[in-house]
Amino acid sequence: MSLQTHLSQLAAKHDALERELHDAIQSPSTDDQRIAELKRKKLQLKDEIQRLQSGETLH
Repeated sequence: MSLQTHLSQLAAKHDALERELHDAIQSPSTDDQRIAELKRKKLQLKDEIQRLQSGETLH
């Protein structure tokens, strides 16, 4: 898989998490722990995308 393809897939996952997070925040039945989990996953994806774009290796 090319780097660009991998980055595109990560960006798509990030966007999907953004939508899921937005929906969770709008839903009164979603607990704070779930929202925190979604935010953490989204941030991890963002960090991975930035590492790949800057040419750093993953740990």
